[in-house]
Amino acid sequence: MALDSRQWKLTLGILGLLIVIGSVLSARYLVQSLAKEEQDKVEQWIIASNSILEMSDEEAAICDLTLPQAILSNNRTIPMIIVGDRGEIISGKNFGVKRDEDSTYLARKLQELQEEGATPIQYQGNRLYFSESTLLKRLRYFPYIQLALLGAFIMLAYFAFSAVRKSEQNRVWVGMAKETAHQLGTPISAIMAWVDHLKEEYTGDEEIDMIANEMGRDVDRLQLVADRFNKIGSTPELGPEPVADVVEEVYNYMSKRAPRKMAFSLDLGNCVRTCHIAINRHLFQWVLENLVRNALDAMDGQGTLVLSAYVAGDLACIEVKDSGKGIPANKHKTVFRPGYTTKKRGWGLGLSLAKRIIEEYHGGKIFVKESTVGNGSTFAVEVPVAN
Repeated sequence: MALDSRQWKLTLGILGLLIVIGSVLSARYLVQSLAKEEQDKVEQWIIASNSILEMSDEEAAICDLTLPQAILSNNRTIPMIIVGDRGEIISGKNFGVKRDEDSTYLARKLQELQEEGATPIQYQGNRLYFSESTLLKRLRYFPYIQLALLGAFIMLAYFAFSAVRKSEQNRVWVGMAKETAHQLGTPISAIMAWVDHLKEEYTGDEEIDMIANEMGRDVDRLQLVADRFNKIGSTPELGPEPVADVVEEVYNYMSKRAPRKMAFSLDLGNCVRTCHIAINRHLFQWVLENLVRNALDAMDGQGTLVLSAYVAGDLACIEVKDSGKGIPANKHKTVFRPGYTTKKRGWGLGLSLAKRIIEEYHGGKIFVKESTVGNGSTFAVEVPVAN
């Protein structure tokens, strides 16, 4: 059975967790083994040292001291401090050429070892303290470094794959939008030609003239839609536009298409009349129309809809508030993802394209300001005020 996207993510997450746990456990086992090996080396060093010191001159002359001398000379990595029975430091070894003779440094290291609970080993009536080698200390931090690197790699891979996926989605949207604009071009041109033919053929007929004029307006609207689709994927030209005019045009157009049982109103703040924003008028109005259209669909032909605009600091805020079905709290961000829709018809690209237009082209924000199931929704668009 094929796995869906969520199952794949869960499976890969579990595999990654198992790899991390296995890596940490293996590193921990290696550290423990190396620590035990260093302790054995210290004990062997003590045995070798005692065997040489306790040997008489006659025994030393006839015995082979190669092995104990090799054990003594090979211990160059494990730091050791020999302490007398009264607590005085007798000598230090493997801390460094200068530090082995530095009594202050050795006293500080001895205090650290005692505070850590290090257990001394009896050595010729004295006590020998030893600490981990530099290699072992570094190896103890290795799992954490490994986890940090693995986490950084996962984050980098996630952002890389997200960027690739987003780039692919953008190419699909751009290609689909431009192809739609191209396909609309031919029938629009044909309808324009038929409208001109009607006007010429039936000159003086008021009814035909009225129908032709209405058809002409609809053709202009189709031309505007095609132009909007054609602009997707291209860097649009932005210019200062009055907020009030932009919002009023959307209201005038959409209010004529709203059901009669619906109360659709416009609310413009005082400061909006003198406020301008740097936008592409066609694309920006497309976003507002999309929000209003979604609000109309959410109310099933009756309810209250308010299109409002106001200025808050250096932002122009436009809101679409409806009394429709509302959106669950866990879906406030999901509604802007490509493919998400609650309608029986549609591709679920309207809000995702609106988000792209507002955030990538206009440097603004679009979000669900407020919504509860059964009590309607408020969508908000915020863009910087033009200087």
